[in-house]
Amino acid sequence: MKTLGTVAALTLAAALHSTSALAVDEHFIDDNAVVGGYDVVAYHTVGAPTQGSAEFSAEYQGATWHFASKENLTMFEADPAKYAPAYGGWCAAGASKGKKVPTKPELFAVVDGQLYLNSSPAAHNKLFLADTENVIRKGESNWKTIFATSREALLAK
Repeated sequence: MKTLGTVAALTLAAALHSTSALAVDEHFIDDNAVVGGYDVVAYHTVGAPTQGSAEFSAEYQGATWHFASKENLTMFEADPAKYAPAYGGWCAAGASKGKKVPTKPELFAVVDGQLYLNSSPAAHNKLFLADTENVIRKGESNWKTIFATSREALLAK
């Protein structure tokens, strides 16, 4: 019975560890909020990067998200998966190469209702926009294995 208890305790510890790792490793967090506090709903409704405010914030997947208005916060809370960016807000072009690269809010595209962010004009224009379907396909494939891996661990590879 002690063995079963030990296994259960180790399983619980591993689950708690992996859950806490998701917020830090899965999402691009800058200035204590996902995507630097930019309002992910505004990319869909306004079509432009819009700085959010801590006044309108939500917790989702263990991370803090900021919004520019109460309306955008409400929209996010009603369907967070609809508005959360692909690859946790990490660079889409980087994800297609198996990396996590910090993004710039002005380098974005909404494709089939999904927000994609990129890290540099070259990554955005010459990779993502030039071959969108392929970048997304590779990013989706890579994300399955890198989503909870720290950026530092990926850089060490």
